Amino acid sequence: MKILAIDDQKLVLLPIEKRLNELEYKVKTETNSIKAIGIYHSFKPDLVIVDINMPKISGLEIVKYIRNSENPKTPILILSGDTNDNVIIEGFDLGINDYMKKPISLNEICVRIKKLIGIPKQVNTVKTISQVIIQQRCVGVVIPCYNEEQRLLSKKFTNYIDKNSGYHLCFVNDGSKDKTLEVLKKLQKGREEFITIYDCKKNGGKAEAVRLGMLYMAKKEDIDYIGFLDADLSTNLTDFDDLVKTIEHSDFKIVSGSRITRMGANITKESARTVISFTINFIIRKILSMDFKDTQCGAKIFHKDIISIVFRDKFITKWIFDVEIFKRMSQYYGLKKAKTMLCEQPLKKWIHADGSKLSLKDSFRIISDLALIAWVYRSKKIKNKALAEALYTDQTGSYSPTDY
Repeated sequence: MKILAIDDQKLVLLPIEKRLNELEYKVKTETNSIKAIGIYHSFKPDLVIVDINMPKISGLEIVKYIRNSENPKTPILILSGDTNDNVIIEGFDLGINDYMKKPISLNEICVRIKKLIGIPKQVNTVKTISQVIIQQRCVGVVIPCYNEEQRLLSKKFTNYIDKNSGYHLCFVNDGSKDKTLEVLKKLQKGREEFITIYDCKKNGGKAEAVRLGMLYMAKKEDIDYIGFLDADLSTNLTDFDDLVKTIEHSDFKIVSGSRITRMGANITKESARTVISFTINFIIRKILSMDFKDTQCGAKIFHKDIISIVFRDKFITKWIFDVEIFKRMSQYYGLKKAKTMLCEQPLKKWIHADGSKLSLKDSFRIISDLALIAWVYRSKKIKNKALAEALYTDQTGSYSPTDY
């Protein structure tokens, strides 16, 4: 039995193709709707699975085409994130056989396929149940890594992407001096479609590692949102997905995690750091003219269309670049509008990771960095950038996740 699956997002098609192959269906997938029509004629599938919202030719147009082709009775199953009743009704009026709304479990997809066309005759054994969820959107996540050989929780990353479609992880090796790159290559093996390694030969600091990773991921056409996360997973991937859900169902352009303590949340910090944190965050709020509780949380998600605005130019600081992100937004859109585009969302869980320390010397350095940001970004346009970079030549480039 042959199945043709059409969706402009490759990350959606990959787990579907793998699962259907396991069930011994013959499967072809295509992200280009125009090419898909040619495949339909040559492959002559027993079932077509198609998304609605695709560039060039929509899913409904493909439905119309099939219903007027030489095989007009070919079963068609729509798999889409479009929940508009009028679209769904139009689909059934055109003759589709079923409509599945994302997110949906891969198990349910297989059950509906079985109902429409049955299962291959040679399948006689019970196959393993899949735990994969086909998501509505595709997300790129940049994880900066500097000497993370001992702390990288590889299994947690692979377990998550194996169960959640639509995630592509980009690990940026920031000139690590240990075996981080070797660990990352082992992590990537067998999951090359879902994990990318961006290798920087020289250490440029967390800000530059994140910036390069974000710009690299923005080139991927099937990614809707791009964010970054600390390698130690002090913010876990489930909490990160909550940030994604917020940006997905809102008009926000940036959703930033916040480690503020609230009822029901598991937030652990060293008590000795509280006074330093309060002082630094007070200065940040004054610089931004925004009532942010926690700009420096290492978990943020961005709408793809603002990546070039925020990450095109190098940051002038190497630790407090999060403040520069929000400052660039307010300068580009104006403070009033920028405030409506930013969301600070409390995390359910955040754990301070061993090996990430903020010393008194670091605290003074951060305050110095904030003074530099206030001076360089003091007008609508970033002036004296060359001078600012010259003042910053004494930076070492080393970093750890900022966790005050």
